[in-house]
Amino acid sequence: MSPGTFPSENPPAAPLLLPPVDADRRLRGPYTAAGALVSALAAVARPELVARYDIELRAVAPDAHELIPVRRGSLTTLLPRAERILVHAPRRTLRLANGVAAFVREHLAETGPGTLVVENAGEADPTDRELLEVLRRRIPPRLLTVVTRERAVPRERHTPEEHDALADALERQGTVGARLGAIPYHRERGTDPRAAVKALGFAVEWCLEAGCHHAVAELGSRALRLADPDRTAPETRWRLLHSTATALGALGREEEAEALFDLARRESLSPATHAAAAYSTAMLKVRHHDPDRRDLDAALAWVNQAVAISTLLPDRRERAFKLGFDLNGRALVELRLGRPARALEFVQEALDLADRDLAPGEHPVHRMVLLANRAQLAITLGRPEDALKDLNTVIETDPGYPDYYIDRGNLLHRLGRSAEAIADYETATRVGPPFPEPYYNRAEIRFSAGDHAGALDDLDRTLELDPEFVDGLANRAGLLAAFGEYGRARADTRAGLAIDPLNPYLLCALGQVEMAEGHHGRARAAFDRTVELAPSLAAAWAGRGMLAFETGDVEGAVADLSRALEQGADPVLLFNRAMALRAAGREEEALADLARALELAPDDDDIREAVHRT
Repeated sequence: MSPGTFPSENPPAAPLLLPPVDADRRLRGPYTAAGALVSALAAVARPELVARYDIELRAVAPDAHELIPVRRGSLTTLLPRAERILVHAPRRTLRLANGVAAFVREHLAETGPGTLVVENAGEADPTDRELLEVLRRRIPPRLLTVVTRERAVPRERHTPEEHDALADALERQGTVGARLGAIPYHRERGTDPRAAVKALGFAVEWCLEAGCHHAVAELGSRALRLADPDRTAPETRWRLLHSTATALGALGREEEAEALFDLARRESLSPATHAAAAYSTAMLKVRHHDPDRRDLDAALAWVNQAVAISTLLPDRRERAFKLGFDLNGRALVELRLGRPARALEFVQEALDLADRDLAPGEHPVHRMVLLANRAQLAITLGRPEDALKDLNTVIETDPGYPDYYIDRGNLLHRLGRSAEAIADYETATRVGPPFPEPYYNRAEIRFSAGDHAGALDDLDRTLELDPEFVDGLANRAGLLAAFGEYGRARADTRAGLAIDPLNPYLLCALGQVEMAEGHHGRARAAFDRTVELAPSLAAAWAGRGMLAFETGDVEGAVADLSRALEQGADPVLLFNRAMALRAAGREEEALADLARALELAPDDDDIREAVHRT
């Protein structure tokens, strides 16, 4: 496990922040390198700075908690493990990486530049590889030099008995990191398969709760190879199957996940296991990462099976929780089938079960999820005040959970309460690790209010946090095109279309760029494809209309601008159509458009001048 050194002819550009780190995930699991970096810096950084990023730092450095006091937190962290039902989305690790990067950047801005050397990067967990990419992207090279080496560090060979002894010694040290990497590694190569399953099982559950899905998928598959169903306790075997399948589903590997649930069905006679496997299979069908492979009919069949089995569970409290979970899943299927009122009935039934059969205060996160889902359905059904009441309750229940501030902010924005919406978005940025949605949503409000520079700043921040945030790329491309920054706008459309080639908003922005740069044929092709994909997108019809006007097709311009105006009266569109109508010799219609445009924008000098220019 030699750390390695720099060749003398190629010294680091700045002092080492810590000795070179071996990033092999078999040492300390996810965040092997990140944990070492954070532990070193948390010991010397300004305490207020450490406290500002407590969630991120504690998440990646579980053995340095004595250096990182708790300042923020969600209700989930205070509950028994059985009640922590939320599974982190795969982008959770990007949030953590962004928080760690911000911490490192601020620390180095105060103390001076440094170098991070990472050995064995080829064996690093995806969480470490993601963090290294974020560090390189978000911290200027003048502050941080990141050096990675892919070569493997040689490992000593041991007998099975020596592996046992090494695992025993590491267990006596009591560190979490070793239990995620080296201890399972040695136990697998030791003399006791049951000890290996136990060690791997701990790592699987810890990593699932932390949102490290790649690690769960790898560790779980290793555990399942050793957990013989004839010699392993059924509950242990099921937990491994369920956790591994859950991680695979989150990673978009739905077929592998479903195969594990099929295996559980073949192995188990437990009603609770069959209900949970049926529910989970239904969620794979309804949430498949490839929309073309979603199967709502199959999802309905599976979730109905889960409901039917859970209804028969004998324990009242277990039934209330598990059946409520299944009913919530049925609600999602109903919503995707276009039946939101029916979906609301199932969510309400789940809430009634919880109120009647669960102990007061039991499963608060389960209740919170149900209330949040009821709020979303109320919005869909046109009952925003009911939704706001539920979201207020949810946030009062867990003021440290950032995502619900986004939901409430979006609702407040729809209600015209923009200042309150912005306040919620800004709270979301403070109570949890950094993520792009608050800035993206605030950009929309700023744009609507005419603060285009502020909107662009927020979109820049959105894409700094997540360069693959397609909606952010589309909005920034359109805004940059409006500012005349066509090179940057084209770069955003190119980046976005590489991820989502059929995104109509990106295609519309591309059409605007091509038109501005005089590539009329390419612009027309982009606008044509946009209106084919999104016939109600007014900006695309408007862009194509202006292109038609520029190329001398005034009747085509009138037709396309009329389609754009079907989405609602707009003074700019009315003015542009008036110019096309006037060019076509349809003066009376042009004057009617100009009169309406002047009503909507009475201070617009261009419109006023055109009215008097007959």
